[in-house]
Amino acid sequence: MTVSVTPATFSYVAFDAELIRSIAAGLLAALGMADHDVTIDVDETTPLARISCTIDESIHVHVDSGAFEDTRKPRQQSETATATALGRVLLRARDRLVGGFGEAPPDKELSLAQVAAWETYCIGRLQRFGVPVNQQRWRYNFRNRHGFSDATDAAFEQIWTSDGLTWDQLNAISESAAASAHA
Repeated sequence: MTVSVTPATFSYVAFDAELIRSIAAGLLAALGMADHDVTIDVDETTPLARISCTIDESIHVHVDSGAFEDTRKPRQQSETATATALGRVLLRARDRLVGGFGEAPPDKELSLAQVAAWETYCIGRLQRFGVPVNQQRWRYNFRNRHGFSDATDAAFEQIWTSDGLTWDQLNAISESAAASAHA
């Protein structure tokens, strides 16, 4: 496994490429993905928090610097935000590679509800791997996309605590929650 980070030295933000590389390597080992090469390209010129990846012979992660930023200290890196953002995108890559998500549409074609459900699934697993997460933040995100109801909360809990879901199972839970909230 090789992990590379670009840029090697940051000019606009106080980020550490070696810390990013180290966090990614630790996550790859913990997630059983140590045989994958990863390149991480950080756009340090934008405070947006987008993160995405493409998969070919290796995994390419594209990050807007806001995804790794400490929300209380602008332009400063947060280890927790870095681990959460990288873990989320690496789990999605793992799901696509080996986890029953072959039928999932490309990221750009996912609905907001599907993205929220998949992120809930990823973040719940990250928490079990020991990455500190704010469950309420992700519950609120899920509710915003699926509605505010007891059925939505039950769906969130089911997804949050699950391991080994397929795309069809995740999507069915998501669709059921949205339909119940709007009935």
